[in-house]
Amino acid sequence: MNNEIKRATGLLVIEVVNSNANGDPDRESDPRQRPNGCGEISPVSFKRKLRELVEDHDAPFFKSLPDKFLQHSERYWILEHRGRDRKLIASEMGTNPDKFMESEFVHKYWDARVFGNTFLEDGGNKGFIKTGVVQFGMGVSIAPINILRQTNTNKAGVQEGKNAGMAPLAYRVVEHGVYCMPFFVNPNYAHKSGCTAEDIELLKLLIPNAYDMNRSAIRPDVRLRHAWYVEHKSMLGSCPEYLLLEALTPTRIDAKNEPSTSWADYQDVMELPDSVLERIDNIVDLVNL
Repeated sequence: MNNEIKRATGLLVIEVVNSNANGDPDRESDPRQRPNGCGEISPVSFKRKLRELVEDHDAPFFKSLPDKFLQHSERYWILEHRGRDRKLIASEMGTNPDKFMESEFVHKYWDARVFGNTFLEDGGNKGFIKTGVVQFGMGVSIAPINILRQTNTNKAGVQEGKNAGMAPLAYRVVEHGVYCMPFFVNPNYAHKSGCTAEDIELLKLLIPNAYDMNRSAIRPDVRLRHAWYVEHKSMLGSCPEYLLLEALTPTRIDAKNEPSTSWADYQDVMELPDSVLERIDNIVDLVNL
């Protein structure tokens, strides 16, 4: 199965509207922002949403997956979750690195096969770090973002005193921003992590639902405008990935280096130029299939 995985380059185009797509714990959960004013969405933040969709086998979304995933649901558990039993996981990995690919660990944890594994256990499994087939890059907004900060109020006061029922400046959102997050599928590592073509197929089903199925009070309106998925003609790559990413990135119509107010401020990209198309095997938008 491993050699059926095709090398691919992807680009998520994420529109954030009055939402905090990824708070920064070092700045009181302010939306992440660079010194130049551009916003960020971390790869960890996005992958967590994918993991949550896979982890909840009782949710309507998981139950709506194709039968081949439901019939083998024991293959789709999540390693990176709260409250995991480290001793149990260590026993599932085994003690012989040469037999790692035959272990229960490889069979069980979807995210470890796809994103890699950095799970270590003292005194034992130092040789079990595996680089993943899929890597997501930092999502960065095309233009600077404007952050709104307001005080949340509660009808029933939760504390005594001056600010009863209030959470000063707790509501921190991006007024509007368009972010681009690249991701890469490298089949070269599949034989080390156990990733299969079906694992990548599931990833492609998860991506369009990452935000729609994970809304929250502080993240009510995050729109995945595009999830471009470009397959190369060879495992070594048939087109420089930066050309694909640059060609698929929307641009500001007015070229102003200031926060945008709506999607209409951008020139959208609907297809690759012919000079690039002839160098790839296939391109799809996972959001608009």
